Amino acid sequence: MFTREPGKVSVVITNYNREAYLKECLDSLRRQTYPNLEMILVDDASTDRSVEVVQEWMEENGAEVIIVRMPRNAGFSGAMSTGFFLARGEYIAVQDSDDFSHPARLEKQVEFMQKHPDVALVGTNYASFKDGAKRHYVPANWLMYGESIRAVYRNGGHCVCHGTILFRGAVFDRIGGLTRKIKGAEDYEFIVKFLDIGARIENLPEVLYYYRSHENQRSLAYFGKKG
Repeated sequence: MFTREPGKVSVVITNYNREAYLKECLDSLRRQTYPNLEMILVDDASTDRSVEVVQEWMEENGAEVIIVRMPRNAGFSGAMSTGFFLARGEYIAVQDSDDFSHPARLEKQVEFMQKHPDVALVGTNYASFKDGAKRHYVPANWLMYGESIRAVYRNGGHCVCHGTILFRGAVFDRIGGLTRKIKGAEDYEFIVKFLDIGARIENLPEVLYYYRSHENQRSLAYFGKKG
């Protein structure tokens, strides 16, 4: 039987050619007020200097990142699932490599989960900003809360930002990774898996995540907006 480490948060970062954003992403995790975490970066056969950037960052900061180099490009679903299966923590969190997190993000999510043992997955509100020198942060307005979450997904909608989620590893051990059948909606289907087994999902209304809008983001290729 696989034994998870109590209290540990395994943060899974998937990356494909995001060398320009990785340091800010990793800096935001190094500054987390929640101390018990591990960082797992799955590089999906990048053709830029992504891996070298992460290695340089580790040397500069004296921090550890578990780097998994995929032998070939497996796509978002394959890379994310690989990271999830390597996670050792009681909790597993997602962090997109081109975004960054508020310093208190993980602490507040873990605190919420500890106070609500019936909740299997918790996301947060987020603010988006356009890539560039000047940043203007715009809070999201499409997320839902409480019982409204289940109703939205029941009707085919989406109201949890995948980049913000933290979930119980024990529940992941029951449902497995992301599908490879629905390209562009893998994160949607993963959240639905929680609801399908009757698990409770919640969002925190506070902005604890920052989403970078740029020309090469994955979600634009499918929806033209954050997925």
